[in-house]
Amino acid sequence: MTDSAGTPADPDLPAGDTPQGRSQEEPGATDSKEEPEPGAVPENDAPQDSGDEGEAGAGEDSAGGGGEDSDGGGDGDQHGSDGKNAVGAQTWADHPKDGSASRRKRPWLRWAALGASFLVMISAGAGWWLYKKLDGNITTDTSAAAELKVYEKERPTPVVMDAQNILLIGSDSRSGDNREYGRDDGGSQRSDTTILLHLAADRKSATAVSLPRDLMVEVPKCRTGDDKETREQFTQFNSAFELGGTACTIRTVERLTGIRIDHHMVVDFNGFKDMVDAVDGVEICLKEPIDDKDARLELPAGRQTLNGEEALGYVRARKTLGDGSDTERMERQQRFLGALVNKMQSNGVLLNPTRLYPVLDAATKSLTTDPGLDSLRDLYDLVRSMRDVPTDQVQFLTVPRQPYRQNVNRDELVEPDASELFKQLREDKPVAVVPADELKEKEEEKEKAQDEKPDDAGSDSESPTPTPTYSGSSAADDLCEQ
Repeated sequence: MTDSAGTPADPDLPAGDTPQGRSQEEPGATDSKEEPEPGAVPENDAPQDSGDEGEAGAGEDSAGGGGEDSDGGGDGDQHGSDGKNAVGAQTWADHPKDGSASRRKRPWLRWAALGASFLVMISAGAGWWLYKKLDGNITTDTSAAAELKVYEKERPTPVVMDAQNILLIGSDSRSGDNREYGRDDGGSQRSDTTILLHLAADRKSATAVSLPRDLMVEVPKCRTGDDKETREQFTQFNSAFELGGTACTIRTVERLTGIRIDHHMVVDFNGFKDMVDAVDGVEICLKEPIDDKDARLELPAGRQTLNGEEALGYVRARKTLGDGSDTERMERQQRFLGALVNKMQSNGVLLNPTRLYPVLDAATKSLTTDPGLDSLRDLYDLVRSMRDVPTDQVQFLTVPRQPYRQNVNRDELVEPDASELFKQLREDKPVAVVPADELKEKEEEKEKAQDEKPDDAGSDSESPTPTPTYSGSSAADDLCEQ
């Protein structure tokens, strides 16, 4: 082959690397190239499209000598035999494939990525700040945990491991921000309200049992704040908190019920107020107007929504509502707490972070817990486990009691009803609650059935033991229908 035949094609060069091959050609090399045979496509100018298109192009151009080529070849045909123009057209056609040009055309991608990263960092930072704030609100009661450990041998053994028993204590301290609600006894605390909350192991029910503050009970030996030990005594229940604080109250409840207390929470007045305000108030109905100066409460009769301050007065009022007894006040507290739970579930508060945050902030600011519940994650897990409990299975009742025989201003347990209730909770068995008037009707029907029962009826005719029923309410009850 002579020199006029041109540079032979490199057998190792793939048939689509035209940009590199063209950039290495001399401007005049086009004139010296041999014309390809009809129907043939030069290797360097092979089309970059799919094989089907290349085969079709080769067939169509068999009469035209050169045919449709890749981008560069097409431009060269349009400009005639001017080799420089053909080479220039091919180079500009390939120019957009250059990486630097692509980067100049997409600066917005870099800014978008930078902005997204910034937003993620801001969101993560805000979320972490809110978490730490709520987490830091909670006060940990390490002293109670330490004292309970000392008396571990005398404490009940858990019967059902997955069930939870939490003691809720409403602090009656009049010191600090609470002094506006009464006389400050040197900052001493009393348990104004105590509720034993039992969460079933399957988390399909929750039972809250109020323990009257005037209930006569056995209070064990307890350590005081100045590290002295009190004597064991038979006295009213709320004395335990005043004598030995939370640990003494827990041990008193465990001795009374035989139920192991897993966790405890102490909430003061302001925490209750703020929680009610955080859910935009709770609706109640009053049969008669209230004018109680001691509770700083003045309300008309009828349906109305109470704010935090009014709600606190409503659940604490005693002298001007009903018969003025602590028993009736506890029932009113239970119904109000049920309405609060219902408001939180029905309005989606537990599922809406924006609405849940003020509730958590209010609760954690006034909350003192044991080390097992002293973090926001622990509380969240507890709330999450309860949020699917049907409102009609969130039940409230007062432990069966009656006026104390030696002092009608005190209470004592009604047996065997109280022991049966404690046994049901201890063994995580169901408990049913109904309004007091409905329970009275059921008891009358039961007595009537017993009187009509033949004397020779044996035990074989007895029906299975029914679920124990107590006077109480549920979160599904409407306060305006009470």
